Amino acid sequence: MCELSVYARKAKDASFIMATLSTEQKNNALKVIMNKLKNSSKEIFDANAIDVKNAEEANLPTPLLHRLKFNEDKLATVCEGIEGMIGLCDPVGKIQLHTSLDDGLELYKISSPIGVIGVIFESRPDALVQIASLCLKSGNAVFLKGGSEAAATNRVLADVIYFAGLEAGLPEGWLHLLTTRADVSEMLKLNECIDLIIPRGSNSFVKYIMDNTSISVLGHSDGVCHLYIDDQCDEDMAIKLAIDSKTQSVSVCNAVETILVSSKLKDSFLARLVKALQDAGVKIYGDDEVSKLFDLEKCEEWHHEYLDMKVAIKLVSSVDEAISHINMFGSKHTDSICTSSETRANKFTIGVDSGNVYVNCSTRFSDGFRYGFGAEVGVSTSKLHARGPVGLEGLVTYKYKLVGNGALVGDYCSHKKSFNFVKHDIKD
Repeated sequence: MCELSVYARKAKDASFIMATLSTEQKNNALKVIMNKLKNSSKEIFDANAIDVKNAEEANLPTPLLHRLKFNEDKLATVCEGIEGMIGLCDPVGKIQLHTSLDDGLELYKISSPIGVIGVIFESRPDALVQIASLCLKSGNAVFLKGGSEAAATNRVLADVIYFAGLEAGLPEGWLHLLTTRADVSEMLKLNECIDLIIPRGSNSFVKYIMDNTSISVLGHSDGVCHLYIDDQCDEDMAIKLAIDSKTQSVSVCNAVETILVSSKLKDSFLARLVKALQDAGVKIYGDDEVSKLFDLEKCEEWHHEYLDMKVAIKLVSSVDEAISHINMFGSKHTDSICTSSETRANKFTIGVDSGNVYVNCSTRFSDGFRYGFGAEVGVSTSKLHARGPVGLEGLVTYKYKLVGNGALVGDYCSHKKSFNFVKHDIKD
């Protein structure tokens, strides 16, 4: 038996205990973890300095370097996130359905933890804290694999969180950090112990994971997000939405990467948009027409996540063409329309095949915190189980609980008894 399978077995055993923890026990563990993180700041920052130095020497791109850094502000943010998590409702043990099948025969549908979740995420140390906290609150054990660039920081964070959890009464094996690519390959084979894998990365990476495991996969892929500016729009609003969607934070998966503009706005509005973006420091790539009009580099790849102060602009003839373009080149993440037409807005939100579809909103809103979910484990572009920002509710499944008093199927088959099927309203 390989070493990783031993850890997986421990995690599976731990998951059975995690599922029984009370809300008070989980919240107390989160408090202990938050305090331990604050008290371990020097050790965390020293480890992060090593990762950042190595990344700079390896000429890691600036947006990725920004994600990698874990400073006092990041520590304060993750601790605030944990505090917020404590205040959220426990997603476990919620009655989702209650039906009286007959007198004295009650059926309940109750939320329950998934079990052991394996999460593969980018070189963003704060993501490790968020994911571990989410899994704890939802009663799951967790396997974590972060980007190699953050190896030192992740090691310290994982140790602090794991041992703080043990101190608070969590079971041994509730969290394990994977450190190599070989570990990931091995994890994909552990279908008897791991219940769900959440890979965060490019479409090709997510597809690789799906193709190489029999474990259920909740896909979080790249963010090729779009803003379509309709000819029936508030032009000042459109400018503000474009700037916020692109520049508010460029190294995130919900930043806009392509702006589609109605061709009817070519002469009246397009120049304003180009100037506003360029004044904000954004490099623009255009389709044939846009690049010729403004002497811009031509966009060669429409399915591209820049994660930088760069954006592509394309003219389209209608909302229908915008929808077709998004469905062909987007990543099913977040796409927005700027329009004053309710008819076109409805057509867009129904027609675009994405987890988040917006009307007159910045794409930057697709985030678990901004949705009121607390932190998120990722933004799912899958259609089954969970879609969009995956917070606590996306990390639980359900079970059916049937309570009777010696109920026999034979009595119903012989018509001695009959079902009533009385549905009850569920109170929060």
